Amino acid sequence: MEMEQVNALCEELVKAVTVMMDPSSTQRYRLEALKFCEEFKEKCPICVPCGLRLAEITQIAVVRHFGLQILEHVVKFRWNSMSRLEKVYLKNSVMELMANGTLSILEEENHIKDVLSRIVVEMIKREWPQHWPDMLMELDTLSRQGETQRELVMFILLRLAEDVVTFQTLPTQRRRDIQQTLTQNMERIFSFLLLTLQENVNKYQQVKADASKEVEAKANCRVSIAALNTLAGYIDWVTLNHIVAENCKLLETLCLLLNEQELQLGAAECLLIAVSRKGKLDDRKPLMILFGDVAMHYILSAAQTADGGGLVEKHYLFLKRLCQVLCALGNLLSALLGLDANIQTPGNFGKYLESFLAFTTHPSQFLRSSTHMTWGALFRHEILSRDPSLLAIIPKYLRASMTNLVKMGFPSKTDSPSCEYSRFDFDSDEDFNAFFNSSRAQQGEVLRWVCRLDPKTSFQMAAEWLKYQLSAPIDTGPVNLCPTAGTGEGGLCSIFSSSYAQWEAMTFFLESVINQMFRTIDKEEVPVNEGIELLQMVLNFEMKDPLILSCVLTNVSALFPFVTYKPEFLPHVFSKLFSSVTFETVGESKAPRTRAVRNVRRHACSSINKMCRDYPDLVLPNFDMLYSHVKQLLSNELLLTQMEKSALMEALVLISNQFKNYERQKLFLEELMAPMVNIWLSEEMCRVLTDVDAFIAYVGADLKSCDPAAEDPCGANRARITFCVHSILGVLRRTSWPSDLEEARTGGFLVGYTPSGNPIFRNPCTEQILRLLDNLLALVRTHNTLYTPEILAKMAEPFTKVLDILESEKTTILGLPQPLLEVNEHPVYRTTLERMQRFFGILYENCYHILGKAGPSMQQDFYTVEGLSTQLLGSAFVNLNNIPDFRLKSMLRVFVKPLVLFCPPEHYETLIAPILGPLFTYCHMRLSQKWHVIIQRSALCGEDEIAEDNPESQEMLEEQLVRMLTREVMDLITTCCVSKKTADHSAVPAVDGEDEEMMATEVTPSPVAELTDLGKCLMKHEDICTALLITAFSSLTWKDTLSCQRATTQLCWPLLKQVMSGTLLADAVTWLFTSVLKGLQMHGQHDGCMASLVHLAFQIYEMLRPRYLEIRAIMEQIPEIHKESLDQFDCKLLNPSLQKVADKRRKEHFKRLIAGCIGKPLGEQFRKEVHIKNLPTLFKKPKPMLETEVLDSEGGGLATIFEP
Repeated sequence: MEMEQVNALCEELVKAVTVMMDPSSTQRYRLEALKFCEEFKEKCPICVPCGLRLAEITQIAVVRHFGLQILEHVVKFRWNSMSRLEKVYLKNSVMELMANGTLSILEEENHIKDVLSRIVVEMIKREWPQHWPDMLMELDTLSRQGETQRELVMFILLRLAEDVVTFQTLPTQRRRDIQQTLTQNMERIFSFLLLTLQENVNKYQQVKADASKEVEAKANCRVSIAALNTLAGYIDWVTLNHIVAENCKLLETLCLLLNEQELQLGAAECLLIAVSRKGKLDDRKPLMILFGDVAMHYILSAAQTADGGGLVEKHYLFLKRLCQVLCALGNLLSALLGLDANIQTPGNFGKYLESFLAFTTHPSQFLRSSTHMTWGALFRHEILSRDPSLLAIIPKYLRASMTNLVKMGFPSKTDSPSCEYSRFDFDSDEDFNAFFNSSRAQQGEVLRWVCRLDPKTSFQMAAEWLKYQLSAPIDTGPVNLCPTAGTGEGGLCSIFSSSYAQWEAMTFFLESVINQMFRTIDKEEVPVNEGIELLQMVLNFEMKDPLILSCVLTNVSALFPFVTYKPEFLPHVFSKLFSSVTFETVGESKAPRTRAVRNVRRHACSSINKMCRDYPDLVLPNFDMLYSHVKQLLSNELLLTQMEKSALMEALVLISNQFKNYERQKLFLEELMAPMVNIWLSEEMCRVLTDVDAFIAYVGADLKSCDPAAEDPCGANRARITFCVHSILGVLRRTSWPSDLEEARTGGFLVGYTPSGNPIFRNPCTEQILRLLDNLLALVRTHNTLYTPEILAKMAEPFTKVLDILESEKTTILGLPQPLLEVNEHPVYRTTLERMQRFFGILYENCYHILGKAGPSMQQDFYTVEGLSTQLLGSAFVNLNNIPDFRLKSMLRVFVKPLVLFCPPEHYETLIAPILGPLFTYCHMRLSQKWHVIIQRSALCGEDEIAEDNPESQEMLEEQLVRMLTREVMDLITTCCVSKKTADHSAVPAVDGEDEEMMATEVTPSPVAELTDLGKCLMKHEDICTALLITAFSSLTWKDTLSCQRATTQLCWPLLKQVMSGTLLADAVTWLFTSVLKGLQMHGQHDGCMASLVHLAFQIYEMLRPRYLEIRAIMEQIPEIHKESLDQFDCKLLNPSLQKVADKRRKEHFKRLIAGCIGKPLGEQFRKEVHIKNLPTLFKKPKPMLETEVLDSEGGGLATIFEP
């Protein structure tokens, strides 16, 4: 009867599998067939006979595979409920299938072999070694039947190692039992693997040349490959003794196989894993045998052979592995040398370096890049860096670097041997470009180490290359019609031109070498004459190509330190730079300039600024010459852009800091700013900045026509506003008092001391800036008002979009790939709309930068402005409802954060609290609403649909902006309340433009974060305290892991602890605790968040449970909670006399209680649980009381289930 049932069911299953796998089946039939198969696996009591019937060798492969899947399902999900005889029957049947139920090794499908090995491994995980002690012996016997079985045994051993050691997919005790038993038998297993490898390799080598024995050769080769793969799974974790046993027999075999074409890749993988192993250095000493002559010979000859036939995918993959092996050997040598006196630099170290250099000079960018880290390790090694072999190879390495730094090899091109390899390694030119830039940065670091070892050779080669480039003709290359390539029109270089690639590489090389040379060699050894000669050549070099000229300017900056030895060359340098500030290509009008021309002009301004910042004492004697030159340029309104004008003003301000005389500097700043002040304080400007309608008309946002070819009638008006705002910011960020206290006192900068003893300084620009503050705040208020719908309606099309986010910012926020390279020939902004959009964006940013810099720069003079909080609330914080997220985020970062950080404590109550109270309340309300919409949207249509439909969708952009705004708000709250950064009010304000970056740097808090003085001050105000607590705890339930982590680890507990001493309402406590549990539900899938949220929930429960019974009610609502276990926990908590359990044990107990509300990753939410029972422990003597538990239900005691 059962046989008939099996036959009938099998027929149905075969039909179902056929329907599922048939491409012509409709979706409905396929789903019905799938449902039938799944229900069969779950419910049918005769799965095993059906599975075995379907797995018979006479069936087609897909049916056999399904039959074996049924057997796997039985082992994984029904094993615990099967009787001993059923288990034995299934195990014997599977072993029989392996012995006689498969096709030959070359005919059998890989997926059949894979599922067969999986079934055996699943049984091993449940029964070995306690109930199946002869498993290894059975596998050994099986492997003797032939190549087919031998390969299957390899698959089993590999899969077992992966599940137990690599992926650890079984319970701790079972894993420990199996791993320890594997370790005990490792000598036997390793001997078996090595013997299998050697036997099959020998057979393969004997018959591979005999055409009549091709099948036999392929079979032996297949087993050899399986043996190598299995070895790779063990080499990473077994004791090193096994790897180096019998005088490193395994390593010797692997080296020999490097020259066996079919097996070399697997052998290289094994070698790489062996050499890259972590662990005690002493244990890794035997691996140095690979530096021996024999091993090195095999490695190098294999590399030469593989590279001989051009680009063949298989050979190229092998070369990559071999390169990694050589890198790992170099790192091993670096780690071991100097560890003890027994290890010396290998005799063939020079040979190793030569072979390693061959990879550095290989056409493949990937192979070149792979060597950088190891070269760095060798060049900075204390002993190796003095080795004659390494020093001798430095010139060759530098020559190789000169080639490698040239950006050639784009996949879309054919102008270099690298291109062919790049097409194999990179999907697009953008991928290649990103990889190359990263690789070049690494190479620059290595070059600096080389220069430390041999500065003279490095400088000499850099000088030679520079001289060569100065004399070489410019090759613009063929005109490239690709619209993104930047064409070499008009005889100018594009970014793909050969000359530009060479100049760019040479510039990088020279910069890396000279910067390091000045740090390395003594002052008297500096090659001043050679350096000045190079500088003169560069200054005399005339170039009208903007891309090349930009490189020339970088070289001027790099060689500038030589001017400190010969100051008389300073005027020549400035002459070159000023000529570049006004650079135009032939016949180009003021606008629109191309991006390349704009970059040259900005580059020149930046270089002047940098010299004034880094060498102010050197430039000071030439101040008058510099000042007159800048005044001349500023007097011509059309000659420079507003940004260029303010940049040159900043250079003068930087030098004026060297006056070290308050009155003189103040008078100079008044004179410098006078033209700007006259514009800014004029009646017309006051009217425009205070009246929204007048402002819209003044900047031209109400004009109907915006033809890009037509003259922009309001461009000059926008330029005036831009000039004023840029200038105010430039003066504010660059003016400072002397860092030396005595110099500050003598110069009249010191005005007193704070109660805590810190000096109080005055800034020479304060009076001027404060005069301009009212109009600046009016502009900020007007700008914010522009976002109201009725004001937006007054703007003409297409200017209604001028306040929107720029397309370039969108792509950055969404993480989309940037266009490969900017099109240097096109104007920076092609339409009036683009120019207007950029104008509003820069204006908004800079206004808030000014307000953010005002505190640190002017200190008490700014914070004591009368009614400052009222003025700020009436300007910067108006109309926040309509301000978009990307603008609000920027305001919080560049204005509010520094305002708070640098505020003296005496102004907390009068200035900071009145601003932050409403701001935090508003931010919470805004973020809560936005996150509610996002979470609702995700719940309705599923995350994947949103993401996959359109990666640039507006919804994705909005969500990412909300996420960024959330992080900014949480960062601000952390800074205010628990940040460990303390504002040093005596510090000199940063004058190098890097202050914003400094602001963003996070300081890791101490394990127990305490509230700052400002935090305590804010928590005294009930409205601010409520806003802070609600925002901190709400953020745990928003879909942003970083915000959750920050709030959990730094904010929630310190804020809650501050209010615990008072009276907390029961509803508030309930809400706070529930928020943490909801956070666990949302973020529990992330280990980091889960751990900190569990800890926070534990702290809250322990602290508040004795006072609030309501928390217990929340706990009881957690799914799957065990009431008895909760009672036990509460009992110990509420009776301190009983509480003797360690903190860690209590936390683990609590975690088990709340496990029902900890979220799981999507992939695990609907996965059927696999339960593997623990077997009687092998390595501990069982306690007497547990003896009964381990008795087999049907047999006696510990009798084995599987008997041989």
